[in-house]
Amino acid sequence: MQLASLLPRLKLEHLGAALDTLCEQAAKDDLGYREFLERALATEWQGRHQKGLESRLKQARLPWIKTLEQFDFSFQPGIDRKVIRELAGLRFVERNENVILLGPPGVGKTHLAIALGVKAATASHRLLFMPLDRLISALIKAKQENRLERQLQQLCYARVLILDEFGYLPMNREEASLFFRLLSRRYEKASIILTSNKSFIDWGELFGDQVLATAILDRLLHHSTTINIKGESYRLKEKRKAGLLSVSSQLELTSEEEIRSKK
Repeated sequence: MQLASLLPRLKLEHLGAALDTLCEQAAKDDLGYREFLERALATEWQGRHQKGLESRLKQARLPWIKTLEQFDFSFQPGIDRKVIRELAGLRFVERNENVILLGPPGVGKTHLAIALGVKAATASHRLLFMPLDRLISALIKAKQENRLERQLQQLCYARVLILDEFGYLPMNREEASLFFRLLSRRYEKASIILTSNKSFIDWGELFGDQVLATAILDRLLHHSTTINIKGESYRLKEKRKAGLLSVSSQLELTSEEEIRSKK
């Protein structure tokens, strides 16, 4: 049987595409049979891994791709890099724990959440990104269409669920109850990375029910790491660097950011 027909039958598509180059390199480096086989199989594995990663990132619905290497820790010196490095090791995913990122708008919460999500996807974990308003809308619609259980099950497939912009909009009791049901489904079974501009003491007001807020916090924080980011907005920094902000404009934008964080 010819090699050209064996490779597709064995589904070695990445190896087939690189075979000529591998053979030339093997001859140049005077590789033995075992070394050549290792290189060939490594090429196939790397191709499959990259294809799988691209598929997982597409399914994750990330608004953009961010990495930890791109994060400007010098601008947010209050963040403990050791904690971030430990989280990047993904032990929290293996232990089905949560990560909570708190802080005002623009300090890098979403960047860190996405970067940790990309790490998880690279390690072959299924990932899903959802702004909180989209999550709640999906749950409400599913309940109205009598398919809530199926929707909750689908939201539990992701090993890491990133919930972004938690706290910008208040929830009514029905919405808060649906969110609680999702947390209960994922509790000690999968991880959540949540970003919020609200401190925990304000969550009772956010849910309009202190008892329900306590129950939600109990499940969310039982196995979790909380990172509280205090610092200036990256958006203000970039505009200031570009010379686009006057002193009065800086004050106005800062006030707007503060107002948003308190809503």
